[in-house]
Amino acid sequence: MKLLRYGPKGSEKPGLQHTDGTIRDLSGIVGDLAGEVLHPEGLAKIAAADHDSLPVVEGTPRLGPPIAGTGKFICIGLNYADHAAESGMDVPPEPVIFMKATSAICGPNDPIVIPRGSEKTDWEVELAVIIGKPAKYVSEEDAMDHVAGYAVTNDVSERAFQIERAGQWTKGKSCDNFGQIGPWLVTRDEIPDPQALAMWLKLNGETKQDGSSQTMVYGVRHLVHYLSQFMTLHPGDVISTGTPPGVGMGLKPQRYLRAGDVVELGIDGLGTQKQDVIAD
Repeated sequence: MKLLRYGPKGSEKPGLQHTDGTIRDLSGIVGDLAGEVLHPEGLAKIAAADHDSLPVVEGTPRLGPPIAGTGKFICIGLNYADHAAESGMDVPPEPVIFMKATSAICGPNDPIVIPRGSEKTDWEVELAVIIGKPAKYVSEEDAMDHVAGYAVTNDVSERAFQIERAGQWTKGKSCDNFGQIGPWLVTRDEIPDPQALAMWLKLNGETKQDGSSQTMVYGVRHLVHYLSQFMTLHPGDVISTGTPPGVGMGLKPQRYLRAGDVVELGIDGLGTQKQDVIAD
């Protein structure tokens, strides 16, 4: 299933992308795509519904993030060997973990907002893993049982805030509208191998990132297992799993986002995003 949330910011309703291309309203079945609705039982309830009889959503509404109630937005740094190389950094011996504020989360086509004082706002297409069942001390063997599905995310980053100023990476990752997620939560059954997904990003129509989740250092199964040793993962938590090469910081010469730019990105089977870049 391809689950989504649509409507004005803060008032999104649950829906799904029907196989006929229409958006169907799920409000009569679930209150929102959050919490226990993301458990296997909750997803099974949605799957069992007669999708053909669900109300059609007319027009082209704004899409919000496909899940609500996210408690943690966990990011994995330098998790693609080729991206680590372009950054001039070694592949880490364990996953590099940092947090992105949940207030950065927005819809897939909401604008990228360059924050005040920014000189180096950058792009990063990433595979997001959405947790569906609480995970604590889970084994690698059982890790995938705790995944509800996957989504595209743009881990927008301000490199000067992130790297050139004192402190942790979080402040370069957490500005408003630095976490576009969607268009859909694609349930796990539709993606048999999350380590075999082509992913791309274009800036003003020019391809900048053209990679594959195959080059991840630490795969989805290991990341869910690994993170669950340090913290309980809850339904709706997002794990952003790293980016392939081609970010602005790695280009020669470097290229960062400017107001008026247009960013497009996508991952096979998970849909696409398009964002206008504006200044705060």
